[in-house]
Amino acid sequence: MKFIFLTGCFLLSLQGFAQKKHEVAVEWRETPASGSFQATNGSLSAVKVVRGQGKAKGSEFSFSSNKAGRIQLTVDAVEQPAGSHATVVTLNASKGSFSFFLRDVTEEYPIYLPDYGVVVLKADDPRSYEAIEKEVLSRKRMTKIQRLTAASAETSFESVEDRVRDMSVPTWLGISRDFRIFEVADCLPDAARGEANIISPKRSSSPLLLPETENAPVNYLYTVGRGIGVEDNISRRLEQGVMPILHSTLKDDDIRYQSTSFVSLEKSPFSSQTPIGTDFLVADSYSGGHMFTEKQQEVLAQRREKELDPSEETVLYFRSEATNTGAVPRYAWFKTPRPGTGWHHKSAYSFDGATGFSTYASGRVFCISRLNGKPLPNEEIAVLLQPNEKVVFEFLVPHSPVSQERAIALKTQSFQQRYEEAKAFWQEKLDQAARIRLPEKRIEEMLQAGLLHLDLITFGKDPAGTLAPNIGVYSPIGTESAPIIQFYNSMGWQDVAKRSLTYFLDKQHDDGFIQNFGGYMVETGAALWTMGEYFRYTNDTEWARQSASKLLKSADYLIEWRNQNKKDELEGRGYGMISGKVADPEDHFHQFMLNGYAYIGLSRVAEVLAAIGHQEADRVGKEAAAWKADIRESFFNVMALSPVVPLGDGTWCPTAPPWTETVGLRALYMKPEAFWSHGTVTVSDAMLGPLYLVFCEVLDADEPAAKMLLDYHSELFYQGNAAFSQPYYSRHNWMQAKLGMTKPFLETYYSTFAALADRETYTFWEHLYKVSPHKTHEEGWFLMETRWMLYMEDGNALDIFKTVPRAWMADGGEIVLDGVQSYFGPLHVEAKSNVAKGYIEATVESTGDRKPDTVRIRLPHADHRRPVHVDGGTYDEKTESVVVANFSGKVTVRLTF
Repeated sequence: MKFIFLTGCFLLSLQGFAQKKHEVAVEWRETPASGSFQATNGSLSAVKVVRGQGKAKGSEFSFSSNKAGRIQLTVDAVEQPAGSHATVVTLNASKGSFSFFLRDVTEEYPIYLPDYGVVVLKADDPRSYEAIEKEVLSRKRMTKIQRLTAASAETSFESVEDRVRDMSVPTWLGISRDFRIFEVADCLPDAARGEANIISPKRSSSPLLLPETENAPVNYLYTVGRGIGVEDNISRRLEQGVMPILHSTLKDDDIRYQSTSFVSLEKSPFSSQTPIGTDFLVADSYSGGHMFTEKQQEVLAQRREKELDPSEETVLYFRSEATNTGAVPRYAWFKTPRPGTGWHHKSAYSFDGATGFSTYASGRVFCISRLNGKPLPNEEIAVLLQPNEKVVFEFLVPHSPVSQERAIALKTQSFQQRYEEAKAFWQEKLDQAARIRLPEKRIEEMLQAGLLHLDLITFGKDPAGTLAPNIGVYSPIGTESAPIIQFYNSMGWQDVAKRSLTYFLDKQHDDGFIQNFGGYMVETGAALWTMGEYFRYTNDTEWARQSASKLLKSADYLIEWRNQNKKDELEGRGYGMISGKVADPEDHFHQFMLNGYAYIGLSRVAEVLAAIGHQEADRVGKEAAAWKADIRESFFNVMALSPVVPLGDGTWCPTAPPWTETVGLRALYMKPEAFWSHGTVTVSDAMLGPLYLVFCEVLDADEPAAKMLLDYHSELFYQGNAAFSQPYYSRHNWMQAKLGMTKPFLETYYSTFAALADRETYTFWEHLYKVSPHKTHEEGWFLMETRWMLYMEDGNALDIFKTVPRAWMADGGEIVLDGVQSYFGPLHVEAKSNVAKGYIEATVESTGDRKPDTVRIRLPHADHRRPVHVDGGTYDEKTESVVVANFSGKVTVRLTF
């Protein structure tokens, strides 16, 4: 193994600290044949073999046998208990190379690396490797992952809901494809959106600007009830738990207000037969972080005017039914929308009680209000209700204000008719998707609601044309749009997935580079990967042939970019690896995440080209394989140079930096940096770091280095086995699913969505500090995690229910996957627990031309019982799975208890 050390970077004098000689010992269970030591921020003054058949000269050593051995080191270094520029000692050996902080060597907690069969001790500590191992094991301590695995109960929503954050999120309402969005903050207790209910019309994520408000963002304030009191007395729910139609209930003492909000059209029927949508480039231009080439700017200029002056507005329809539930007459209060977010925010407007119109000084109408079907007589009103009496308050808010003439026509619209249309519209979309039925209704609803949340802000023209798969307030990003598009594939929306991919091909630069957001350099590889995933789902050879030239152009762009980094000075530390930023931090380095996505994207292109017999497939495939080899070489080199860290079970673990230009975990501050961002010190290491090499198939999930990555990530960088700030950027739950780590997987799964998603409407924040609502990148990964839990491909095998909760298989529990899509085509899976009658039964059917060779169906008994008889396959007791070899296309299995 060849190491490239960074010299001169850390060799700064540390005033105030005294330099002294430190003596430590390295003891092996089985010695390596040879090796050497290196000290950074210090110097080696002696290397001496004190046990075993070996010899040392200078910093180098060798052993003539692989039996136990011990080397004593003398290091001249400052006495520095904390801070940067710490002394690091590196062992460069024929096997088991690693590094450690000199200051970390203690008698009570010796550095014990069982995977390498080595310990590091104080020189005067006489204990052998075996003695250290025996003592550490006798303490019977566990890592966080081990504790989760050993726990008697699995994590559930009920077990975490009071432990993690409970955050409400503003609701986005719209009509799908159209960038005219209404954000509704329904008097949320923690949203800081104003002193009442606030409606914010937006174009994509950009606030609507009007001349009537002097081009300031448009907001409308309204309220039902007396105002904000000491009680948190509002509950919210989506239509049927899943549709973007918002229901809320306010219990204001004896008056109950039941309100409904949704978006429909001004004139035309709201149905799939009505052409709707916004040109994807125009929508993109109103999304956060968008980027355009000069040519794209020219095209945008030609399209923008028409899209910004539509012949028909979208309209927010609102109805609140107030009921007196008391035994005596009580008043109900209403305030219809007016501009602003507080009592002091006022634009020039007027309210006309004769028509119910709220009008700007320009004469344009921004709201039409009704009380029991007639014009609302006052902007603010109190209505006395007898016991059990009801009153109905309604208003209609066009996205942009309309003329008096159009307002007169709009006032005739029936709330009930529009409500029925909206329900039918969204139900039709759900009917076109795969059907998933689960024992846990919250998760079942979140899958359906999530699909519609993604669809709501996938902008473009229906029924055909390019779609922009936005990720919340931001433009599409190759990395962050990936789970959105792949969930579309998984649910059978192949056309929507394909049209979303076209966005990245349409916006491809002339040289093949793909970049749409905020200067991110990672999009080319990530977009190609998702295109490859689309092909795996669909085997769409027609699309592959049509897209081959663009796929190859982007592949060649990556290859040329890589060639520019084949420099001698990068040998072993970034050779053949591209450099650039992968997210917001301006870290332009040879990042493992960047190169992981580039490799997997290139690999998928080779796979697609090979499937259509393209002559360039072999060349691209060889380039991908060489890239993977270079990434692995650099990774293992910097891993050996990065100091090990302690784990909860008393062992120590190697680490790796996020890029090749440095060594060690950035969060350990080997250099005096200040890089806190996005609410945490862990961004570079945990969310943008080397764990992506496992997800991107550079490292196998079950190889030792991958396990080491997971081990130290879980110990240092996770809380509730979830990452900080933006937890869905950490790819560890894919690895946990892949390895069948059910309890750790479920801890991550429930802790993350319970904290980040609104528990009533299922909308996600981007960050745990309440930034960026309706973040469909986060929601997309939640949806994909659920997909992996239910079914996951593994080469030519298919895993079913690999990490589902055991509780789902309690008596009566039923799981149905009807029409979900996989690499093997459509699947139909049904499982039903009848443990009260002594059995669990499941059927798996693959109806496409591509079938898995092996199907593994995990059917865990809720009470941990083992079956006494198994029909349909071979039982694997360790995984609680029935293994069906030579799968023919359909199988029924039964476990008898």
